[in-house]
Amino acid sequence: MKVLNIGGNSKDIPIPVYYNGWDHHLLDIDPRGKPDICCDAVLLKDKKKYKGQYDSVYCSHNLEHFYQHKVKDVLQGFYHVLNKDGFCHIRVPHIMNVMRRVVCYNMDLSDTLYTVTGGPITAHDVMYGWQLQVRVSGNDFFAHKCAFTPKTLNAELVNAGFPFVYIQECDLELRAYAFKKEPSNINEMIKLF
Repeated sequence: MKVLNIGGNSKDIPIPVYYNGWDHHLLDIDPRGKPDICCDAVLLKDKKKYKGQYDSVYCSHNLEHFYQHKVKDVLQGFYHVLNKDGFCHIRVPHIMNVMRRVVCYNMDLSDTLYTVTGGPITAHDVMYGWQLQVRVSGNDFFAHKCAFTPKTLNAELVNAGFPFVYIQECDLELRAYAFKKEPSNINEMIKLF
């Protein structure tokens, strides 16, 4: 089994245990992470050599780094590299829940929403990209250029060709599972993630 990790930055960053034992390939635009495929994910749909090569595409907090008008191209690239039984697993910020929290708690954009190993994440970071990372790296591709709600993420995946899409709302994160053919065990599968 092979998984293509889109925009994962480095293979040192863990992916879900579901993929333990899988052949893990990394696609990233930044060569510093030593990706197996160094390119912009927008171009993936035109890469003939990767057509149907993967059982899964994993994309964690990367899809929001593309302009909205490029999201379809990126997702069509995911579809392109998946084999006939393949699926993609996508994680993005749940922008509607982020906005609800900011309003409910009368937060400023600079207030901390949550903390990760690298430090605090503000509402501004979720909306526009983790500013510390953008500043330190000097790379604008770390900025966020679009956002998703359950409805918009579902629509983008369907529009890109995925006939079976399942959206899971997890507090400030959306998780999407999109398949080329109807899965027989979606509920069991989601529990493993």
